[in-house]
Amino acid sequence: MSEMSFPLPDVGEGLTEAEIVTWFVAPGDTVTLNQVICEIETAKSLVELPSPFAGVVTEVLAEVGDTVPVGEPILRVTVADGAGSVPDAAAPAETVTPAAAPAAAPEIAVPVEAAPAEEAGGAVLVGYGTGGAAKSRRRRGGEPPLTGTKPAVIPVADASPVIAKPPIRKLAKDLGVDLTQIEGSGIAGEILRDDVVRNASQARVFRNIETPEPQAAREVRVPLKGVRKQIAKAMAASSNDAPHVGVFTDVDATRTMEFVKRLKASTDFAGVKVSPLLIFAKAMLWAVRRNPEINSTFTETEIIHHNFVNLGIAAATPRGLIVPNIKDAQELSLLDLARAIEQLTLTARDGRTQPAEMSNGTITITNIGVFGMDFGTPILVPGEVAIMAMGTIKLKPWVVDGEVRPRMVTTVGGSFDHRVVDGDVISRFVADVASVLEEPALLLD
Repeated sequence: MSEMSFPLPDVGEGLTEAEIVTWFVAPGDTVTLNQVICEIETAKSLVELPSPFAGVVTEVLAEVGDTVPVGEPILRVTVADGAGSVPDAAAPAETVTPAAAPAAAPEIAVPVEAAPAEEAGGAVLVGYGTGGAAKSRRRRGGEPPLTGTKPAVIPVADASPVIAKPPIRKLAKDLGVDLTQIEGSGIAGEILRDDVVRNASQARVFRNIETPEPQAAREVRVPLKGVRKQIAKAMAASSNDAPHVGVFTDVDATRTMEFVKRLKASTDFAGVKVSPLLIFAKAMLWAVRRNPEINSTFTETEIIHHNFVNLGIAAATPRGLIVPNIKDAQELSLLDLARAIEQLTLTARDGRTQPAEMSNGTITITNIGVFGMDFGTPILVPGEVAIMAMGTIKLKPWVVDGEVRPRMVTTVGGSFDHRVVDGDVISRFVADVASVLEEPALLLD
């Protein structure tokens, strides 16, 4: 028998520290290879850490809420001599150091829960390998209960058993989702994160719809760390450094709403979420092609005009605002763009967006209409030249051919870096986006 230490790994690019959010094991627990042992929050995302070896937990070295430097041990496990483990060849004999996260890829990363082959084996860090062959069948009567991060089967009277991992059950509880009413899309009907979020109402995901009880304390102090610290730093830098100019216009989006309705009824878009945000995103890509200066990055020494679009979509998550982006969005068809937006949104809401998905954005959109707001003035993502916003779409009186008629109206516009683009370019760009929302047939040119 020997005792192994598990140091906090660098799961991102240049990560220096992370906060312990949840422990899934305790001293005395038996852990298996690649079993998820805890969740950590970095400056940008929430990440599950799998165990690099099998054994019995001897000691948990960091409490929930602790901020731990990369390389500092967070767990000790006693393993049997010759037991399965995946040590790093360059690490000391008694230490296992996971490899760094992979470099940014041009496509949207799929969450672990969306990949059936990884569901049964647990989360895997690069260099760890897998926990063995995937088990896709349900438990038989004589088999032992599932343990660790494998799905737990919860008997339900007069119904099929609910198969879901502990973190999924917690997410469902937080979002007010009844797991017995969900048909799981995973192996053997296992309920995945995407299944839970799909069944949560938008208001429940994004808003605090309950009035909290008055607090006894006169004030509460929250340490500035993690995602909130990163948001504060980025927003202050952008607001101070870039001279923002705002331009916006009202739009008759009636034809956009009709187009969205037709797409929802189309067999090609069956099972894919379609919303006005999809048309707004496609309008952005069309307008960028006509006004390429908008799709740029400002640095202290040069202005970089991009011939590709990494389309950022601002997402409000329980842990704060993040801006993941769709790589090479200009290459996507309307259907592929819809799928990419849906996957990006689900991953962001679940807090599983990885640093690579938030790097190298070129232009951003934000849909404040989802909160019922008519419009707002967004702050630029640092380095980017434009961020566009769309307000809520609702029935308003509108003059058509000299007559006042009820139409579906919204407001679109945004903020722009006046160091890079002048008023004429900004105005043409906003007008082009508005033109597509007024007449989506322009997308067919």
